[in-house]
This record gives sequence, C-alpha cells and structure tokens, in this order.
Amino acid sequence: MPLRSLPCLFMRGGTSRGPYFLKSDLPSDTAERDRVLLSAMGSPDTRQIDGLGGATTMTSKVAIVSKSDRADVDLDYLFAQVDIENALVDTSPSCGNMLSGVAPFALETGLMTAGEGETRAMIFNENTGSRIEAIVQSPGGAITYDGDTAIDGVPGTAAPIVLNFLDVVGGKTGAMFPTGKRLESIGGFDVTCIDVAMPMVMFRATDLGLSGHETREELEADPEIVAVTEPVRREAGRLMGLGDVADLVIPKVGLLSEPRGLGDIAS
Repeated sequence: MPLRSLPCLFMRGGTSRGPYFLKSDLPSDTAERDRVLLSAMGSPDTRQIDGLGGATTMTSKVAIVSKSDRADVDLDYLFAQVDIENALVDTSPSCGNMLSGVAPFALETGLMTAGEGETRAMIFNENTGSRIEAIVQSPGGAITYDGDTAIDGVPGTAAPIVLNFLDVVGGKTGAMFPTGKRLESIGGFDVTCIDVAMPMVMFRATDLGLSGHETREELEADPEIVAVTEPVRREAGRLMGLGDVADLVIPKVGLLSEPRGLGDIAS
C-alpha cells in the first residue's frame, strides 16, 4: 500500500511533545484515524523507530485540533495517547501539557489571528467536555516562543502560556471524589481517588517504600512499583465508575511526598 503524506506541526507542550493535526486532515472514521496515528507514531514498537514517537508515554502523544462551532469557544481539542507496545489509541484522558500547544498551533496554522500583546483562546476539550482559556504571548501581533519562564522537567526557558481551567471537576466521573470518600483503603494502601481535569489515584510515596524524589529512570527500573500499584489502580477505576481500566491510562497514579525546595508537595 503506498504511503500517504499528512501535514502536522511537531511541537512541545509543557513536558510532552508530539504531532498536532488538523482534524480535517485525518480520517473521520475512528478506527481508520487510529491506524493513521499508530503509523505516524511508529507503534507498536518499543523504540517507535519508524515514527514520530519518542519511546516514552510523555512523547507518544497526539493533539487533534479544529475550529469550534460551539458558542463562545474558539477551538476544539482532542487528545490521543498512543500506546507504545500495543496497537491502542486512548482518547479517554486529556493532557494539559499538549493542551498548552493548542493555541500556538492555531495561530501557526491560521485557525486564529494573534492579538496585540497577548492572545486569548477558549478551548473545548473533547476528552472531558470542559473548557480551558489559554493565554499566549503575541507582542506586535505575532506569537513568540522566547521568554524567561522555566518549568520543572524542561531544560531552559520559554514564553509563558497560561491555562485557566473551567468545568474540570468531575469531567470524567461527575464528581471530585467519585467514590464518595476522600481517603480510603484499596489493596492495603490508603489512597485518594479524585477527578479534577484527570482521574487520579493518589498514593503516599512512603507507603511504597519510596522517597517520592526518585528519577523516572529509577522508577521504571523497579518492576515492583507497577506490580503493586496496578491492581490498586484497576480497582480504583472500577470504584470510580470507569469500568475495566486495564487498557486505559486513566485513572493515572500519583505518588505524593514532602517537597524539596519550593512548593508545598512533590508529585
């Protein structure tokens, strides 16, 4: 079958990166669209050697953007998490990192016109049914990427992007605490199941024998962490009303601990 070309803009958003597509450039059929995204990212393959994926969950993400027909909304945004090892595309979660690139993408592709000084875009997140206002810097009526803002997990500095989240409480489950409890025991661990922007199950890092300040490489090198947390995550998903979450990335797992340096908590 001959290869076909599709335009995309490859951008970093927050601590993630990936291709941004116009919705109109992708197949309207969901199964066909997912096959295209898997091919574009090089999945399934642990190296994603034949695609744009970076062989980590944070770098195997796709943003699909379109001009919105909704009242008081500028852009529609659908996030897709592309599995690395399996032929799966999950659109059940959202991603705030990739979301931060939606307004710049819209300006670069002509979906919006830049304002003077800064540009505000109201974005509808199709994954969660919520709205987010994005504010990007556009001095002289043109978007800029240079700036002095630094964020954890990204080297260097860049122009700030402000995201004001609306309607995000209970976006997937209908409640901030979908199990009706703020703290409960699942699998012998005290956890909090919460749905604000993203369904999460929160652990104390120390309950897992961790400091909470391990590097990603250290965590990934310890198979016991997944072996212990995955059964809890799946049961939490059931209790949160999400059903069987074995093949879903939600609820995500958070490991919380005392901060080092700035901040009130480390995650």
